[in-house]
Amino acid sequence: MAVDKMTPVISDSPNGFAEVERAISRACRDAGRERSSVTLVAVSKTFDADAITPVIEAGQRVFGENRVQEAKSKWPDLMANYPDIALHLIGPLQSNKAKEAVALFDAIHSVDRASLCEALAKEIVKQDRHPQLFVQLNTGEEPQKAGIAPADADAFIASCRDVYGLRISGLMCIPPVDDPPAPHFALTAKIAARNGLSLLSMGMSADFETAIQLGATHVRVGSSIFGKR
Repeated sequence: MAVDKMTPVISDSPNGFAEVERAISRACRDAGRERSSVTLVAVSKTFDADAITPVIEAGQRVFGENRVQEAKSKWPDLMANYPDIALHLIGPLQSNKAKEAVALFDAIHSVDRASLCEALAKEIVKQDRHPQLFVQLNTGEEPQKAGIAPADADAFIASCRDVYGLRISGLMCIPPVDDPPAPHFALTAKIAARNGLSLLSMGMSADFETAIQLGATHVRVGSSIFGKR
């Protein structure tokens, strides 16, 4: 039988979820932290409801999506059946999607420019809904990647607060693929600390244990749970 090339091949996702949970618990123990101090964001982008449901049934309640439109197409029905789900936007957000993002997501990890701040501020007031907001840093200053340069982070965070009235909860970073991640995580934690931010969205499948050692409060793990896309 022919396989639809757009359908990801998934592994045994409940077992993958259990393995990731064990790894997070070990990393927390090694770092002298409580397991409850780290939120696992299971990255479900490109996977459909049939792939996601077994992970929900296994106990996971926080999921991450990269695109507003994709999330709108699958999560309302899932959340009707599982109302305690929290949904995080971890990908880039266009300003013209701010209305939908504020309505759907419990956290937005990709605040990175003034136009988006303005759009989010208007919708937060209009909808009286307050998702957690993370400023995205571009710690490697990669031209192809979104995010605020570290040198501009303090001023941007202040602008989010003082100009747009946004409640910034934390920082997010994605280290360059070819760099050791630890210095990028440490830099993100340092910038967060001096700006009074308590949340750190750092670490993915390949490096979440290192991120936990360096203070991550949210780790974004997809392939280790759901398999390759």
